Amino acid sequence: MNRKAVFLLEDWDPFNVGREGYVTEIADVVTELHRLDHPTDLAKRIQEIYEHSYEIWIPFENCVQISYKLLAIKYEAKCIV
Repeated sequence: MNRKAVFLLEDWDPFNVGREGYVTEIADVVTELHRLDHPTDLAKRIQEIYEHSYEIWIPFENCVQISYKLLAIKYEAKCIV
């Protein structure tokens, strides 16, 4: 699950800095993914994590979209087990 989530977040690239530019943020988001189950809560944390690092605003809708995709990965992994 973690690997799929990392690949998804690397492809997301909200600030166009390249796949390698978000190592810390991706690790933080994956940690939150394990902790949170609601897309809005996860989206808020994603927005906070990325905005804290880059001091650039991300539209909340973009964070909600990626949070749904991340939670789909999480639930898919839970169903496999």
